Amino acid sequence: MTTESQSTAIEAFTFGDPEPVLDRRMLIDHLQALNNGRWYEPPLSLDGLARAFHASPHHASAIHLKRNLLVGSFEPTRLLDRASFKAWVQDYLIFGNGYLERRQNRLGEPLRLVHLMGKYTRRGLEDGQWFFLQPGAEPVELGKGSVFQLRQAEINQEVYGLPEYLSTLQSALLNESATLFRRKYYLNGSHAGFILYATGEFADGDIDALREQLKRAKGPGNFRNLFVHAPAGKENGIKLIPVAEVAAKDEFLGIKNTTRDDVLAAHRVPPQLLGIVPTNAGGFGKVTEAVDAFYELEIEPLKREFETLNDWLGMEAVRWKERPLPAA
Repeated sequence: MTTESQSTAIEAFTFGDPEPVLDRRMLIDHLQALNNGRWYEPPLSLDGLARAFHASPHHASAIHLKRNLLVGSFEPTRLLDRASFKAWVQDYLIFGNGYLERRQNRLGEPLRLVHLMGKYTRRGLEDGQWFFLQPGAEPVELGKGSVFQLRQAEINQEVYGLPEYLSTLQSALLNESATLFRRKYYLNGSHAGFILYATGEFADGDIDALREQLKRAKGPGNFRNLFVHAPAGKENGIKLIPVAEVAAKDEFLGIKNTTRDDVLAAHRVPPQLLGIVPTNAGGFGKVTEAVDAFYELEIEPLKREFETLNDWLGMEAVRWKERPLPAA
């Protein structure tokens, strides 16, 4: 942009395009389970929930911790192997729904239980009707009454469950956005940014040469030094005003720590179980005590949820190993 007058000519320009961060505004638009004529659509974007799973390290790690504790406690049975159980648990924790398909013999006796990917499984309009939406292929209708759905309770509809961490999803996305912004901030060289304020008299071509050198100082090859010689210049004719000092005072660490705490509160996971380093001198207390409390308050209730498969099936498919008693 150039502004000219009869007495002076002031030239100002900017360099470095703004870098966008992730935009997932449509992820948590809460809807009812809409009827599309064949099946019910989920009230939230399952693809969005799958993407958000990787948004925050604490969000993903908390889910992995619960999954691993459940898998470690699980004892494989004739109907359900460990791999299918692991995938079933992970879907339930991420999407609020976990599905298993019952494969049976000609006499109607169950042979084994197969995991159905929760991202692509849909409930049909008829009772006991299910569809599997194969990516890039026609939907497959599954046998009526052959699919077991484990769903988290939901207050707005009773077709699909929703994950219990929805209240902290914005915090997880903000945590990711802060990290991505800081990465792009460094890659773009903006941390070495400044305003060059020039009021002196310069020969023809000096401003163009100075502009070119400043542009080359951005992007790859950051932290380049710039030498300016103005023989006829006056004191303070050229001022360098750092911008990085302002950027360094942003709330990056505050955002990271606050959103981390929000995520851990939603998942109810003690921080020491995720390898978080304490900032206070007293630390977090004994890890074994935190594990025992977490196991009793979170894992044991989850076990009872997965045991409902046995009631639906009429036989034992989910069995647990006996956990050693906590140390005194």
